[in-house]
Amino acid sequence: MATITKRNSQWRVQVRKKGISKSATFNTKADAVSWANKIESMIDSGEYDSIPRITFAELIDKYIKEVTITKKGARNEKYRLLRMARTPLGDVTLPELSKEDFRKWQNMRLKEVSIASVLRERTSLSAVITQAMQWDFLKSNPLKTLEQPKAPPPRTRRYSDNEIEKIVFVSGYNPRYQPITTQSRVGAIFLFALETAMRAGEICKLTWDCVDFTKRTAFLPETKNGYSRTVPLSTKAINILRHLELFQSDDETNVFRVNSSTLDATFRKLKVKAGLEDADLHFHDTRREALTRLSKLFTVMELAKISGHRDLSILQNTYYTPDISELAQKLL
Repeated sequence: MATITKRNSQWRVQVRKKGISKSATFNTKADAVSWANKIESMIDSGEYDSIPRITFAELIDKYIKEVTITKKGARNEKYRLLRMARTPLGDVTLPELSKEDFRKWQNMRLKEVSIASVLRERTSLSAVITQAMQWDFLKSNPLKTLEQPKAPPPRTRRYSDNEIEKIVFVSGYNPRYQPITTQSRVGAIFLFALETAMRAGEICKLTWDCVDFTKRTAFLPETKNGYSRTVPLSTKAINILRHLELFQSDDETNVFRVNSSTLDATFRKLKVKAGLEDADLHFHDTRREALTRLSKLFTVMELAKISGHRDLSILQNTYYTPDISELAQKLL
């Protein structure tokens, strides 16, 4: 069935028949009617297929240029999608695309990366397919019927006091001396993260104009989930900032003067220097450690405000890991 409407000086026609949807715009109504009749006739005779004969890699390219570019996390998603476009999956044309193609891709990736990485990539792929369906490039999402690999259990790893002492010691950070080296500033970041539960990227982007010493808060205008938030600062966190403030120059806006990639690389070096290269510790584990400590002072709702979690189940299951023996003491 065709629907023809006039918009300004042009005629827009929409054909919907047998699950196929196609639209176009013409200068005259006669051209619109003629095109609609032709498309309907092709659909009735089985000659028309709305799926274009382009490769999945070409679809990804279109998605990146028109959709990814509008997102805040555009850079990471672009690299993730381009990596998938270079796999055999990218060579498959859309009319031939099937669940089996995605199964082959998934099995291949499971041999190369972690299950968590595959699940993240599946999410990106599903977004591409959903958009392709809106463009009438695909009729269904093959990923929906493909079994997902079982997600790994949430990490529960916490830092011990000894591990914290070792990392800070090898970093060279000391509140009595100027933190000249990158390693010493990473040591300061490490301690600050344990006090605030802020993410690595949030700490690296923290600027002096967002620190309020009077209110004892740090304002984060942009976070991972797209919402701003204000983080309360403990006495230890304030002391770290006051120490860094002593050596701040007029042309410096960032508090710690370390970017995310440098933080990641330097922290890995510190683990090796501290003899903790095999200790299964990530910098992000500071967030869990901090929130578990803060849980002794705040309710779950208050913790969510501090951490920025909008899903309380993630906060409780992933980032709150209390010592059960401490909970047992409350029963006495």
